[in-house]
Amino acid sequence: MLEHTLTSVPLKLTGQPASHNIRLLAMYQYIRVIIGLLLLTLQLTSNSHSVLGSEEQDTYIWATAIYIAVSVLTIVVWPPIKLRYSHHRLVASLLFDISTMLVLLHTSGGVASGLGYLLIIFVAIAAIFIPGRLALGLAALATVIVIGDSVYAAIVNKAVDKDIFSSGVLGAVLFLTALTFQFLTEKIRTSDLAAATHSAHAEHLQKLAQAIITRMRTGIIVIDNTGKIELINDSALQLMDLPQSRSYRQTQLAEISSLKQLVDQWRANPVSKPAQIHTLNSGQQVRVSPALLTLGNNQRTVLYIEDNRALAQQAQQLKLASLGRLTASIAHEIRNPLGAISHASQLLNESSQINDADKRLLDIILSHCARVNQIIENTLSISRGQEIQALPLTLNEWLPTFKSTYEQGSQATIDLHIEHNNLQVRVDASHLSQVLTNLCDNGARYNAKTTGQQCVILRANLNPNSDAAFIEVIDNGPGIPEQELEDIFNPFFTTDAEGTGLGLYICKELCEINQAVLSHKPSTLGRTCFRIDFTHHQRMN
Repeated sequence: MLEHTLTSVPLKLTGQPASHNIRLLAMYQYIRVIIGLLLLTLQLTSNSHSVLGSEEQDTYIWATAIYIAVSVLTIVVWPPIKLRYSHHRLVASLLFDISTMLVLLHTSGGVASGLGYLLIIFVAIAAIFIPGRLALGLAALATVIVIGDSVYAAIVNKAVDKDIFSSGVLGAVLFLTALTFQFLTEKIRTSDLAAATHSAHAEHLQKLAQAIITRMRTGIIVIDNTGKIELINDSALQLMDLPQSRSYRQTQLAEISSLKQLVDQWRANPVSKPAQIHTLNSGQQVRVSPALLTLGNNQRTVLYIEDNRALAQQAQQLKLASLGRLTASIAHEIRNPLGAISHASQLLNESSQINDADKRLLDIILSHCARVNQIIENTLSISRGQEIQALPLTLNEWLPTFKSTYEQGSQATIDLHIEHNNLQVRVDASHLSQVLTNLCDNGARYNAKTTGQQCVILRANLNPNSDAAFIEVIDNGPGIPEQELEDIFNPFFTTDAEGTGLGLYICKELCEINQAVLSHKPSTLGRTCFRIDFTHHQRMN
């Protein structure tokens, strides 16, 4: 039906697990391979081996080769997508990087080789990816090992005091790098978190607004200056009897509705007609209120479409109230003389001095007295229902009960077809029973003229476009001539000499005060089909 679920969007993202930028992770993994290849190539292809690996060349080469292999293997086994939320794998990778660089530094003669400055790269990366004290711990570990290596070299007379000083400076630089990158990373992370929070909040508001627009009872259509649709909500689609499965964005309004002419007239003179009653292609009568929407230098036209049945219901109730007062005032004045005429005719008909010709005339008088009395009763039946008791009704349960009750009090039969498992309406059950009884009586009577059987088809289903239920009363009678279709709902219009011409009029009036529409529709199941289209049970006031 119209139920929609609004997906909850978190407006505070601080509680979510921290994730890393995949592109930065990929760059880090490729940097490891590039550094390893560069260090190995420089050692093998130039005279730099006097510096790189000068102390233990074989150990340097093996350490570099292992580092390259592990770096490549890491890309395969731990791609960036797997490292996005894994701090343990990142810490393990960075510990391996720093350990390898310290081994290469030791095999190349200490800080004098310059390899120690590569540690700055990995400490900076650690500060970017690893929050808190752990990044500082890695910087402290690297500093302690670098200084310790220099002290060890000095003890064995392989270094001078300036190497120890350089180690201290390198350690200070490592700490400064870690602190600086942690500060900048935290600033960026806070900024990204704020942006993500605002983005999530904006998305939440957008979904909320969309849900409200979708659920609201008023149909909304936004069109540009060329007549193309930019936005149309579900209520507008339901009122226009259009399928909701199709997208109408960038569709010309003139292709799906007769509203384009109304829009053109309003644009020519927007002040004279702020709101108009319009009949859509589906036959639905709506109230259309155009408005101008300015977006920067662009202008859009917004159409607010409201179901006119609620307004018609109020007008109908006022009309029935007036009719009720009029009927009550004249019923007594008409019924008294009518009763006297009827009673006198009955007494005269019982006289033995009346010949057959006069009795025929008395039968005509009595027949027309009954007809006039029926007209009064029908008129009163319209005015009595001023206060409707519109309650939720499940047609799947109510229609079988109506069928059983109707067939017990009539010679006619009903062939019931309920084609949906959950047909919900909001209607006055007594009014609906009166309408269906009248329609079934008419259908059975006309069906008997053609087929000899007093039978009608009662079909109930759900309109897939409006998501509202409908009932059809179908018969195989002679059908209604096309030239009479415009008059069948007019009061006192009848083609039956014994009819009052108020049956269909009363049915239509009762449907309107329940915000339903009674109309004649073509059908493949029979020659004559009267259809009751209910408003959606959640949209009815």
